[in-house]
Amino acid sequence: MSSPLAPSGTGPIPDPAPLSLCAREPHVPADRLVAEMVPPPRFDSVRFGTYIPDPNQPSQTEAVRVLEGFAAGLDSGAAGSGKRRLFGFGKAPKKAPAGPRGVYLDGGYGVGKTHLLASLWHATPAEPALKAFGTFVELTNLVGALGFQQTVRTLSGHRLLCIDEFELDDPGDTVLVSTLLGKLVDAGVALAATSNTLPGKLGEGRFAAADFLREIQGLSAHFRALRIDGEDYRHRGLPEAPPPYSDEQVTGVARAAEGASLDAFSPLLEHLARVHPSRYGALADGIKAVCLTGVHPVPDQSTALRLVVLADRLYDREVPVLASGLPFDQLFSEEMLNGGYRKKYFRAISRLTALARDAGKLVGSR
Repeated sequence: MSSPLAPSGTGPIPDPAPLSLCAREPHVPADRLVAEMVPPPRFDSVRFGTYIPDPNQPSQTEAVRVLEGFAAGLDSGAAGSGKRRLFGFGKAPKKAPAGPRGVYLDGGYGVGKTHLLASLWHATPAEPALKAFGTFVELTNLVGALGFQQTVRTLSGHRLLCIDEFELDDPGDTVLVSTLLGKLVDAGVALAATSNTLPGKLGEGRFAAADFLREIQGLSAHFRALRIDGEDYRHRGLPEAPPPYSDEQVTGVARAAEGASLDAFSPLLEHLARVHPSRYGALADGIKAVCLTGVHPVPDQSTALRLVVLADRLYDREVPVLASGLPFDQLFSEEMLNGGYRKKYFRAISRLTALARDAGKLVGSR
């Protein structure tokens, strides 16, 4: 496809320079962190009725049944409103009844846990300001932005808190979240969470398993665990991820597609180290496609974990990823894939593979 002529007719108009993630250093105010605790765009329209259980996995059908009942049992009578509680006003919240105040969805990546968690959020009979939905990382970031006591006051006025990808990666976060959720349960807040590991098994293969297990055992008492079996739905009956494209193809798409970004992989990894993970979502604001050149294995675990967060934010926003270099299933070393964070890495590979399939349409449309 040739470029149009310049007005003088003397030559083509140069293609506009694509956007760059590396050129962005977004600032995210605390009130935006609170306001954005809703299901991400990918899960705006999901409901229990749109979840398609695998007929060979009865636990998936059972999970829908239990969660529908859980949502129906949550009234909208939480004290205060999200806005009023943010500033510490409003009546004291109701005390929670005895027994578990939450559900815990356990299963491998790609069995639809986030779909079900978002469906629970949508089905709970309360106004959006009284329901919160976020990843475990986003919850700890909220505490960092507001402070612990302000976070407790903010969320205590909610009827439901949904926590996606509940992964405890260090003892400090374990104590922080355990204490926070304990106070929220006392305030009458219902809890729902997803994870790839049962509550009593989190922390195995990590830094200090005994400390993790001691903290999590008390926390797990707040949840009824629901096991969801099955294979990754993103790959059920679907072809393998397309092979990487050439640098020229990726660059061409980035210059031709409106709202596309273009970055070399190594500089992007370096840039992620300078941007707090709580801002990775804002990093993708307005981006309609991410184009990467020179994808290669990540060099260390810290870099790998930052890339996992970016992959999650791009997947939430349904941003296709077109790349040259190595395929995404070669991002992480065997040591990483066999270590304590392996489920995070497999999730990232699964999600990036799905986004790579989406990006193939960009190449085909040129």
